Amino acid sequence: MTAPGAADGASRAPVPDRAGAHAGRAGAAEGVAALVLGCLARAGHSLAAAESLTGGLLTAELTSVPGSSTVVRGAVVAYTTDLKTRLLGVDGSLLARVGPVDAAVAEAMAEGVRAHLGSTYGVATTGEAGPETGSEAPIGTVFVAVSGPDGQVCRALELVGERRRIREAAVDAALRLLADVVAPT
Repeated sequence: MTAPGAADGASRAPVPDRAGAHAGRAGAAEGVAALVLGCLARAGHSLAAAESLTGGLLTAELTSVPGSSTVVRGAVVAYTTDLKTRLLGVDGSLLARVGPVDAAVAEAMAEGVRAHLGSTYGVATTGEAGPETGSEAPIGTVFVAVSGPDGQVCRALELVGERRRIREAAVDAALRLLADVVAPT
């Protein structure tokens, strides 16, 4: 894992049109979720999620996997900036300085949910899905982060597409980052 505050790079990718292909996306995402949860279960670890732009979609994907209750402790949807501070312990001065869409905020959210829900790992999503922005970040700017016993890792994304697809791509990215951390190949 990288040091806190260090995103491992941004990737700019168009989000493919998933109209009519939702079942394929869901199947792929569920496969990654099942892989992650299986690895965590075998190791006796637990997971908690802190979601902003994904608004519960990540947790829904995780809990769609049979047996997920043995690993998933819970989640916090902190959609507004004040809740990131009150519920997740994200430093208010950090939020005032960088805004809610930032690598350091994503990492703080992941660590906060991990600490508050008493889990081995925490995963977080924050970003701008549009159509309007609530921060200085351009639409499509997304950060996903994982916090665990060895520190935090964050991935920066610059996604192109409409709101629904950006949110789905953020879920996919969070699941892939979790897989990279708990089930490296």
